[in-house]
Amino acid sequence: NHVDALINLTNLFIAEARITGEHGHYYPAALNTIEYALQQKNISKDQKFLALSAKASVQLSLHHFKDALKTAETAQLQNPYNASIYGALIDAHVELGDYKNAVSLADKMVSMRPDLRSYSRVSYLREIYGMPEESIKAMQMAVEAGSPGSEEKAWAALQLAQLCIRYNKMDEGSSILNQILEERPDYPFAKASLATVYIKQAKYKEAEKELKDACQIIPEVSFYIHLAELYKQTNQTEEFNSLIPEILAMLDDDMKHGHNMSLEYAAVYSDLLNDPDKALKYIQEDLNMRPDNIDINRSLAKIYQMKKDPQNSLMYLEKASRTNSKHPELIELKQNI
Repeated sequence: NHVDALINLTNLFIAEARITGEHGHYYPAALNTIEYALQQKNISKDQKFLALSAKASVQLSLHHFKDALKTAETAQLQNPYNASIYGALIDAHVELGDYKNAVSLADKMVSMRPDLRSYSRVSYLREIYGMPEESIKAMQMAVEAGSPGSEEKAWAALQLAQLCIRYNKMDEGSSILNQILEERPDYPFAKASLATVYIKQAKYKEAEKELKDACQIIPEVSFYIHLAELYKQTNQTEEFNSLIPEILAMLDDDMKHGHNMSLEYAAVYSDLLNDPDKALKYIQEDLNMRPDNIDINRSLAKIYQMKKDPQNSLMYLEKASRTNSKHPELIELKQNI
C-alpha cells in the first residue's frame, strides 16, 4: 500500500512497454497498478497528481484519447503549475483534432518549461499547421535540450530524422539515424526508419536487413507492417503471405489487452490487402471518437479513393486540409482526386 512505490512501479511498466514493445503485458499492468494507487486512502495531493499524470500517459498509449483528456484535466486541477501535465493535455487535444486548444496549451507549456518535451510538441503542431521547416527547427531544439546519452534524446532525434525524411531532406535524416545508431546500435526504431531511407534509394536488401533486425529486437507491429510493405513492393509474395497472419495476430492481441488498434487495422486492410471495405469498417471506431482529427480524415480520403468514390474522398480531403498541412500523402491524394 506504499503509494510512491506503486507510482514508481507504474512508470517502470510504462518505460518497459516502450522499450520492449510488449504493450499487451505492460500497459494493462501499468493501468491496474495506478488504479490501485489512486484507491489508497492515505494518498496525498501531490501523489494523486503524479498518479493521475501516469494514468493519462497510459490511456494515451492505449489510444483512449477521451479518457486521457478527462484524466489529464483532473490532474491539472490538482497542480496547474506543473508543466508535464500540459504535455498529456496537448497530446489528447491533438489526437482528438482540437488543434486550437493544443496550440494554446503548447504556448503555456513552453513558457513554463522550455525543454525537450515542450519543444517536441511545438514541433508536432507546426507540422500539423503546414510549417515543416519550422517544425524541424523546433525538434532540433528538443534534441539539443535532451540529456546526452538518454533514451529520451534518442527518441527526439528519431522524430527529427523522420521529419527530415518526410520532407525530402534524405541526407540529413539518414545522417541523424546513423548518429543515433552509433550511440545505440540496437535502437530498433532508428533501424526501421533507416529502412525507409534504403527503400527510397531502392536498396531493398539493406532495408530488409534493418527491418528484420528491428523485429528481432522488439515485437513492434509497425516494423512487421513496414516489412510486409517492402515484400509487397518487391513482389516477394511468399514472404508477404506468411507475414500477414502474424501482423493480424499481433493487432488482435493488442486489441484484447485494451489497446485501440482500429487505425492500424484500417491501414493493413487498405495499404497491404487492398480491401477498402474492411478498412472503412475498422476506421469507423476512430472516426466516431475523433471526427476532427486530420490523420483520420486523410486515411478516409485514401480509402474512398480506393473505392473509386471521389465525392466522399474530396469531402474528407477538405477536412484533412483544414490546418494547411503539407503532409506528402495529403498532397498526393489531392493530385489523384
